[in-house]
Amino acid sequence: MISFNYETDFELSNEEAYANWLSEVILSEEKSEGEINYVFCDDDYLHKINVEYLQHDTLTDIISFDYSVGNELHGDIFVSVERVKDNAADFKVSFDEELKRVLVHGILHYCGYKDKSESDERVMRNKEDEKIRLFHVEQ
Repeated sequence: MISFNYETDFELSNEEAYANWLSEVILSEEKSEGEINYVFCDDDYLHKINVEYLQHDTLTDIISFDYSVGNELHGDIFVSVERVKDNAADFKVSFDEELKRVLVHGILHYCGYKDKSESDERVMRNKEDEKIRLFHVEQ
């Protein structure tokens, strides 16, 4: 089950569409869906987590804690809405597109994709692009 939690004023406009898309992403990677919690927050909230749990004194857009068991994905994904907005402006993309990239990024980490080396980062970006194309909202 995918759930969305808010520690800031931001709220997804269509939680069901996002949850369905992320479920489809998980299935497309031949994984099964466990408990995945997204927590939307601000920079300060995520910075405190980054310092306390990862000993990184930097701002970031996403931190994911992976509790997966085998092919069943479980975890907590924290997203700084402020960072997503800034990154969207920096990369000259819409907020919605950057948000989708960040949301799927956490899931892809749980699927085993890394982004520490340049080659891993290229694979991750290609996977993000592929999965973003799966997103659609029924009219």
